[in-house]
Order: sequence, then C-alpha cells, then structure tokens
Amino acid sequence: MRRRTLCLSLALPLAGLTGGVAAKGTGGPLRIAWVSIEQSGSASPVFGAFRNGLAALGYVEGKNLLIDAWWGDGSAVRLEQLRADILRAGPEVIVANGGIALGPMRHASVTVPVLFSMSADPVLAGVVASYARPGGNLTGITLFASDLIGKRMAMLKQLLPNLHSVAVLANPAHPGAQRELQASREAAARLKLELRFQPASSPAAVDAALAEITAARADAVLILSDGFALAQAERIAEFSRRQRIPTMAGWATFAQRGNLMAYGPEFEDVFRRLASYADRIHKGAKPGDLPVEQPTKFQLVINLRTARALGLTVPRDLLLQATEVID
Repeated sequence: MRRRTLCLSLALPLAGLTGGVAAKGTGGPLRIAWVSIEQSGSASPVFGAFRNGLAALGYVEGKNLLIDAWWGDGSAVRLEQLRADILRAGPEVIVANGGIALGPMRHASVTVPVLFSMSADPVLAGVVASYARPGGNLTGITLFASDLIGKRMAMLKQLLPNLHSVAVLANPAHPGAQRELQASREAAARLKLELRFQPASSPAAVDAALAEITAARADAVLILSDGFALAQAERIAEFSRRQRIPTMAGWATFAQRGNLMAYGPEFEDVFRRLASYADRIHKGAKPGDLPVEQPTKFQLVINLRTARALGLTVPRDLLLQATEVID
C-alpha cells in the first residue's frame, strides 16, 4: 500500500498557535488525504507548497494536522485500487493532485470534501456545475487559462523576430482543448503567424506529431500543457535540441525538464491557496459553496542551457521578465 503518514513538526514557533487553528477548528486535528499520481517517495514541489501553505495558517503536523500521502506510482488504476483504503483512513478532506488523481475520487463512495488541482476546464470536464457554485463535494483550483496563450506566442515572437510558423502540440481529449486551440488561432492571426495543429494523445501519436513538425519545418512549438503532455516533457525537449526547434509551454516544469521556455501559473501559490480551502472546510465551510479559483500569479521560466544548445541568444528584455533562469 503506497501510503505515508506525515507527522513531522514544521518547527513553527508555539506562539504562532495562540488563537489559531485549534481554537477555531472543530476541536480535533485536520486529517488530509493527499492523493497523487506521482511516484511514492518523490520530492514533490507541489506537495511541499501545500504543506507550507498549511503551516502558514498555523497547522503543525503531528499536533493539529495529520496528512496521509497516497501515491499512484504513475498508475490511475493503482489509485482506484487504493480508494477504499483512503476512505478507511478517515480523512476530513481529500486533496487530489491533478485530473488523473481526481478521477478515482469522483466515485459514489467518496462523500467527504474533495479539493482538486487540475489543468482542464472543470465545467467542461463535468467535475463541477459552475465556477461560482461548484455544488456537491468537490471544489478547488483549475490551471486552465486559455487567455495566456497569446502572451506565450508574443514571447516566442520576442525571442524569434523572424518567426513565421508555430506548431501547436495538444491533447485533443483534454477538456478545454478546443477553447485553447481557438485562442491559439486568434493569437496567431494577431501576430500574422501560420499555425499548425498537431493533436497527440498517446506516446506513439507524439512521435508522429514531432515527425510532422520536423517535415513541415515549423519555427517553434507551443505545447498546450496537461498531465499527458507533462509526461512527455523530456521527450519533447530532446526533440527540440536535436531538431533545433524552440518550445514554449505553460508550466515551469517543462522548462525545468529541458524545454526552452514556460509561462504560466506559479504552482507554489496555487497549492498554498488550496491549503486555505482545506482550512476553511475544517472550520465548517461546504466545498460546494467555495468557488473554483483560477491562477492569479504567473511565472516565466527560461532555460538558457537549452537556448545555447539551440544556438539562440535570449533578448535581455525577455530575460528581465523571467522569474527563473536555468543556467
């Protein structure tokens, strides 16, 4: 059973607990089940950000907070198998990290509050009734932000003044993909760019799409980010270096795994905010009354090692916009 119970002190000053969570809460500790498709024992930055968010609210693991971490080790089927064990552990709140982890938690047997982070549009995915009034026992934060696509294309144009054609690599099964594609077409039209849509929802399809991008001699690749695309990040980065075609994505992890640039939500802020929702539920709020939030803080990550491999010089004004530069 891929589970780990965390009862580690975060070394917060005891004075910080005065009038804090224990006094305002239900009287007992907040027990959370963290459910993720990630590998057990992995150093998950988003898990760390979530725990830090709880710590900032006055929670101390082993005192007024217990976290059971459940890992799918890359398998949604594994999380399905763990569902009964997760419920038997008696969590007050379940936190599903990503749409794949959320799937097994949308079962009829799961009636406790479920908080999610997901890349898809949760309304189009059928997860909630609306952003403002989710209803039921689910709410959370969506990373879906099609309005950022134009900004990403503009940054590619800033990097490559002679940019003429962009290939959009996307998973067509991702809820919201059509809205993102439409936003891509509109941005390309504004920038007078030729757009080529390359759908891919399997590793074999990714290989075929990358071969077509090479044959079409696209000047750059825009990756529409979701869990599937993230699993292909290293493969796409290797293709980018080999074919000398720059890539731009929506999550910092893509650039950290070797792609040239990424502009999108600041993940640490997203998961700190998710922690505040767990706190509110512990104090009596109903998940169906808590609106689904969207990112408010964004980051630009540029991988200069990849830029050098591609023979590119990143303009100084673009570098000044970056929140992280990998060198």
